[in-house]
Amino acid sequence: MQIKTEFLEVATQGQGDLIDLTKKIQSLLNQNNFTEGQVTAFVTGSTAGISTIEFEPGLKKDMIEIYEKIAPRNQSYHHHETWGDENGSSHVRATIQGPSLTVPFVDRSLLLGTWQQIVLMEFDTRPRDRKIVVQFLGV
Repeated sequence: MQIKTEFLEVATQGQGDLIDLTKKIQSLLNQNNFTEGQVTAFVTGSTAGISTIEFEPGLKKDMIEIYEKIAPRNQSYHHHETWGDENGSSHVRATIQGPSLTVPFVDRSLLLGTWQQIVLMEFDTRPRDRKIVVQFLGV
């Protein structure tokens, strides 16, 4: 069993930006000598998340709308009192979503469904430069 850690850097446009990471992660897998195992994608920071979705325009809009219902941006958050940065909704959304995802792979291919992509979900209220840790465990 081996472990290999790689990093991706992604610039986002701020809250509501969804970025498909699937091809970048598959490319990193192809560059390494693993044939079977699992990969974990983890975004550093407390105002972004990683998940799988069908990466298409309608669902991207749906995700933005549902998070606005769950944790409205213009609501008052106690976090604003602490730092004054007005991104309480960002932290709540990221906590609900979670910062990481683990995907198995076999024969150097990610075992994703036909319409399933690995996606970075930006929740911060401003553009960010994100670092994603991509860690492979396998043979």
